Amino acid sequence: MFADTPKPPYYTVIFTSVKSDQQQGYSDMATNMWNLAHQQPGFLGAESASADLSITVSYWKDLDSIKAWRNNAEHQQAQKMGKEQWYNAYKLRIAKVERDYQFARL
Repeated sequence: MFADTPKPPYYTVIFTSVKSDQQQGYSDMATNMWNLAHQQPGFLGAESASADLSITVSYWKDLDSIKAWRNNAEHQQAQKMGKEQWYNAYKLRIAKVERDYQFARL
């Protein structure tokens, strides 16, 4: 349910997007990127929700790990396809997590 993140500080990348009507190949690429990110050094986890506005939040050990993910060749191909076909708009934010809290009624 929630990403199992360590005690702060760590970093987060928040990717908010509005998809286009052209989604051919998107689902397969998204699955591939999800699996690839989990193999990246410094990756801590991710959470995602989708509706008219999609939000994916990924968590990273440090800024160097985020930079390495941004520069991953397969990820760069996905970024290119996103700009050319899959997204009408997106916004990316990078932030340092100073504190986190959790509640669960289980």
